[in-house]
Amino acid sequence: MTGDSHGEDPGGGALVLLSGGQDSATCLAWALDRFEQVETIGFDYGQRHVVELDLRADLRAAMAAMNPRWASRLGDDHLLDLGLLGQISETALTRDTEIAMREDGLPNTFVPGRNLVFLTFAATVAYRRGLRHIVGGMCETDFSGYPDCRDDTIKALQVALGLGMDRRFVLDTPLMWRDKAATWHLAEMLGGIPLVELVRDQTLSCYLGELGKRHEWGPGCGNCPACDLRRRGYVAYRTDR
Repeated sequence: MTGDSHGEDPGGGALVLLSGGQDSATCLAWALDRFEQVETIGFDYGQRHVVELDLRADLRAAMAAMNPRWASRLGDDHLLDLGLLGQISETALTRDTEIAMREDGLPNTFVPGRNLVFLTFAATVAYRRGLRHIVGGMCETDFSGYPDCRDDTIKALQVALGLGMDRRFVLDTPLMWRDKAATWHLAEMLGGIPLVELVRDQTLSCYLGELGKRHEWGPGCGNCPACDLRRRGYVAYRTDR
């Protein structure tokens, strides 16, 4: 598993967890820059911001149009119905509930087991498709304390998946040690300003799924924790340039 990498690794191909948000879009570009075969996977788990899934097809098409090499590498997309996860999750991401902090210090946007479920299903698809690398946007630098975003969690799950499927998967997390400003810089490094503008204008990170409001950093309600994180990261990125 890696938090970053340089150069191409054509072996095995990659399956990218693509939600339609900033982080996963940047991870897709990162994978297209490194692997000769790249497929994507998304999950509908009854999230309030399910509208982000509608952005995925246009996002994939725009990235392919941006770079002929990326176009030749981009393969199939998979969308899985994980509605059961939403049914058993009493969280602000799966219920019409005000976003707030819980007594244990975690925000009520935490969906227990979400990344564990996502990566396990992704590995199941990757097994069938003959893909070795699974790429996710988990991050321990700018995050809300979600325990399933921690590097130790991803490392442990990589071991468990390898043992349970008798297949050596690599869980790549290129954003693990990057803050949001660094994630914008990574997009610029991978695809220049056109990719930054694509990620800014055609991805959604808002917990409430607000596409109608537009800001200098992209669409969103402007008030939820995800919007605040994206805004602060974009401002820092623009200041650094």
